[in-house]
Amino acid sequence: MQILVAVVTNGSAVLGLGNIGPLAAKPVMEGKAVLFKKFAGIDVFDIEINESDPDKLCAIIAALEPTFGGINLEDIKAPECFYIERQLRARMNIPVFHDDQHGTAIIVSAAILNGLQVVGKSLDSCKLVVSGAGAAALACLELLVDLGFPLANIFVCDLAGVVYQGRTELMDEEKARYAQATDARTLADIISDADVFLGLSAGGVLTQAMVKKMASKPIILALANPRPEIMPEEIRAVRDDAIIATGRSDYPNQVNNVLCFPYVFRGALDCGATTITRSMEIAAVHALAALAQAEQSDLAAAAYDNHHVAFGENHLIPLPFDPRLMSHIAPAVARAAMEAGVATRPIEDLTQYAQKLSQFAYHSGSFMQPIFNNAKKTSIANKRIVFTEGEDERVLRAVQIILDEQLAKPILIGRPHTIKHLLKQFGLRFRLDSDVTVISPDLEGLYDDFWRSYWLLAQRKGITESAAQLAMRRQHTLIGAMLVKKGFADGMICGTSGEPGHHLHEVDLVLGKRAGASVYAAMNYLLLADRQIALVDTHFNQNPSAAELAEITLLAAEQMRHFGLPPRVALLSHSNFGSHQHGSASKMREVLALVKQFEPELEN
Repeated sequence: MQILVAVVTNGSAVLGLGNIGPLAAKPVMEGKAVLFKKFAGIDVFDIEINESDPDKLCAIIAALEPTFGGINLEDIKAPECFYIERQLRARMNIPVFHDDQHGTAIIVSAAILNGLQVVGKSLDSCKLVVSGAGAAALACLELLVDLGFPLANIFVCDLAGVVYQGRTELMDEEKARYAQATDARTLADIISDADVFLGLSAGGVLTQAMVKKMASKPIILALANPRPEIMPEEIRAVRDDAIIATGRSDYPNQVNNVLCFPYVFRGALDCGATTITRSMEIAAVHALAALAQAEQSDLAAAAYDNHHVAFGENHLIPLPFDPRLMSHIAPAVARAAMEAGVATRPIEDLTQYAQKLSQFAYHSGSFMQPIFNNAKKTSIANKRIVFTEGEDERVLRAVQIILDEQLAKPILIGRPHTIKHLLKQFGLRFRLDSDVTVISPDLEGLYDDFWRSYWLLAQRKGITESAAQLAMRRQHTLIGAMLVKKGFADGMICGTSGEPGHHLHEVDLVLGKRAGASVYAAMNYLLLADRQIALVDTHFNQNPSAAELAEITLLAAEQMRHFGLPPRVALLSHSNFGSHQHGSASKMREVLALVKQFEPELEN
């Protein structure tokens, strides 16, 4: 299986720099190679070719086929790029993808589809005005037309003005398709009542006066870089109903090709696609649009220091660092390739394939996915689990995943009106009235029973009657423990804030240790590049005895087996193969003897 891509250019149309030649284009191509590797695990050679003749360039690139699984054409000027891509797709039996055209088109199309949904407009009844008629702009239009945008509703303006029927200046076959029968000759003439503006041209070409003339709730994609066709703040000064996207990272809705090309190639390469079809591109559009409508990834939110992004006018497309992009787009592309009959290695189980891709982004995936799968097959999925910090964003996002994966029946402790507000703020989909149970901190009819029961358990341990009443009002971990104690829940998760010992104190008072256990211990899982290690005990016991350490070791081994992993134990001290005979070294030798006594088969 060839997972090696060539990023090829002749440097004739480098973004923002123009025709600077192949050598000057090399840093950009090297950066592209890094993005392939970082985001999709694809190895790349950047190849800069000193050739401007389209036919000679085609011959050079086509001769590379035995070495590569795919070709990413980059920064080749129009209209030659159209001819070169068509020729290579006809001659080569591997995917050929001009990212400046199709990568941009996929992301722009997803943004427009979602933007129209946000403003409540229909694709087939909108007017689209385009500034620019280069490779990216024309590719965007071709894809939008295939998605259902009426050709008659598209108006294009380039350096020579409006593309109209009968015009001869700066015209070519690709551009002529969008020539309209109109007397309009400038961008200002055609912008009136436009629902969508797409700019892939030059900074400053769209004025505030033009924006004022657009239809209600206009969608403005000003994608020239580094200076857009119009700055977002200029739009806001004259239109408060506009939805705006740019190519810049310092504004919402960044149209960035890294959202697309690594994952299109990943899906195409993994199924052995011989080409990239239009249906594969459309599949990527819909996957990208759907992901933006899903709740925000906590890792993406953390990367952008923004935990409050939800689908809407400022979030039409996913953020570039959303780790779910590969597991959503690549399987969609692979499925489309198989349906189109161009996959030489069809993927039998796309669900399993998506899970495998998730492990690339989420390093915990290889550890957690088997646990998820096991939970789905057992009665665990019917267990009622209390989440004591029900108003915490991390908890709410975790609950959404638990519901999606059908892992358990969540119970949230929190104020219903606050949780409802947070669900809307974070763009989460689950509903309080049907998907989860919410227990308000005031406990409604349960309060008297709960505080009295707690007092009876703790009255000899420093808890007075009034203290029990107050604690049952304030301490959510205590409420969760009582829900388990009283049979309203089967388990609980607490401690997203505060000291672990404080939470354990409440759990100990209400639930206590299981029969036969004499010590509490914490286990943390460390995910390394080449292996996974559980560390025990990391929180509770400052100087445990040898007997306690042996018990902790055996409990940890039992837990590892519960995860489906064979335990191998290492007992650590300051001694190195008997170099010391006292302190922790002596204690650990005693622990080893006890472990061997109780479980002689345990590997250590």
